[in-house]
Amino acid sequence: MPARTTPARSRRHRVARSLAGQLFVVQVLIVAVVVAGGAVLAYVLTSDRAEQAAEQQVVATATTVADAPTVVQAAQQPDPTAVLQPYALRVTRDAQVDFVTIMDTHGVRWTHPDPTEIGRHFLGHIGPALAGHTFTETYTGTLGPSVRAVAPVRDASGRVVALVSVGITVQQLSGQLRGAITALVAVAAAALALGGYGTWLANRRLRRHTHGMGAAELSHLYEYHQATLHSVREGLVLLDRAGTVVLCNDAARELLGLDGPAEGRPFAELALPTPLRAAVAGDEPVRDQLHLTADRVVVVNTSPIGERPDLGTVVTLRDHTELQALSGELDSVRGFAEALSAQAHESANRLHAVVSLIETGRHRQAVDFATAELELAQQLTDRVVGAVNEPVLAALLLGKAAQAAERGVDLVLTEESRIDDALPEGLSARDLVTLLGNLIDNATDAAIEGAGRHPGPPTVTVTARTDARELLLRVADTGPGIAPDAVDRIFERGWSTKQPEQARGRGIGLALVAQTARRNGGHVEVGGGGGRGAVLTVRVPLQRGVGR
Repeated sequence: MPARTTPARSRRHRVARSLAGQLFVVQVLIVAVVVAGGAVLAYVLTSDRAEQAAEQQVVATATTVADAPTVVQAAQQPDPTAVLQPYALRVTRDAQVDFVTIMDTHGVRWTHPDPTEIGRHFLGHIGPALAGHTFTETYTGTLGPSVRAVAPVRDASGRVVALVSVGITVQQLSGQLRGAITALVAVAAAALALGGYGTWLANRRLRRHTHGMGAAELSHLYEYHQATLHSVREGLVLLDRAGTVVLCNDAARELLGLDGPAEGRPFAELALPTPLRAAVAGDEPVRDQLHLTADRVVVVNTSPIGERPDLGTVVTLRDHTELQALSGELDSVRGFAEALSAQAHESANRLHAVVSLIETGRHRQAVDFATAELELAQQLTDRVVGAVNEPVLAALLLGKAAQAAERGVDLVLTEESRIDDALPEGLSARDLVTLLGNLIDNATDAAIEGAGRHPGPPTVTVTARTDARELLLRVADTGPGIAPDAVDRIFERGWSTKQPEQARGRGIGLALVAQTARRNGGHVEVGGGGGRGAVLTVRVPLQRGVGR
């Protein structure tokens, strides 16, 4: 069955065609008006120039005839017509004029193209010529309307003895203009056809670029485009071929932490982290890269616009902050689970040892062995619980201690550690886990890396305390320390002391620590080094706006 066309679709097609047709008609009318105006102007100019040329021709001929000695002598003879009629006919033919009329001072003709008119009065004005002036006029005589000149004939004493009138009929002028008008009409028609064809080509190209949509549809499409781009939660940035921001929707402005408008500014000049700007400015497309801004962790993707890469780039941003925090918490929980599993296995071994001592009758040794293990675990628990009132932080320290012990690292909580109920305003339990958990993980890895460089087992020392002004979290390790040239880079995303094949997926922990501290109004200090281990200190004010 043939496809049915709905009334709405038919109306849309009719609207689209009518808009395109209207545009074509308007353009053709404009071209036609311009061509017609040019043709009329050219006709007027040509006609005016032809009349001026005719006036110059008849004046020159009239004055030449009036100055001819033959005319002056014949005008003073009894029968001027006998001499002047052949002469006038010859001049009329040679000068390509319609008539040469020679008359006396009363206007009686001595010559005329029509011999029957000889002896009759000249039809026209002769007053200025009798006064000695040559003049021109357009007058209707025996040959019809004509452009004529009348000149006086003077004798040797300067007295006017006769008059000469030379004229070209308007009919002859029209004949001269007819060829020019024909050529002008042909040029105008060709210009109109060429303009119409060019307009049709432009309209066809416009329709192809607009995909056949009309003005109303394009307007609606633009409104839909703007509404969609600014309503989606995913950040979207459009860059032109020079890297200038063409569009930055509300979500992208929020994710990037931009205060003012970004449109019209080069992306490389925005106040953003260097790795993020470098990733967007790179030649290769970016796929699901994690980057840190001032307050967020974002996933960045870039791709060229259309099939031609020189048209620009589209950058999409997704908020990964909460997911990254949850991932960190999940890693901590997984570590806790592994530590608990290891502890359960170790406890089973110790239980077997106690049972074996009892079975062999060594009851005293069994009690001492079991009590010693309980005292070590209870000392750490009592120390953490007594110093830290925040349950999430206490649980984190106990879990990290068990996890470090499983890896052969001693986690020590200093005597000065004490955290009461007073914590920085706005600092969530998740941010606490992010700060201290990442610091301890980083220090544990460093301590294991530096094992054997210092006497004793690898150790991580934690200080957590609050005073009247701030929360202090300090983590020191017995690792190799931080090289002086790397101090400014350790908080960059992707920085790691691991080899490239080992560092894949790492290098974001310290960056998250710096971002979380900065988001809560605090900062991170770096100490140690020189082979004596590293010391990282986080200071967060209890109240926002309090200076360092």
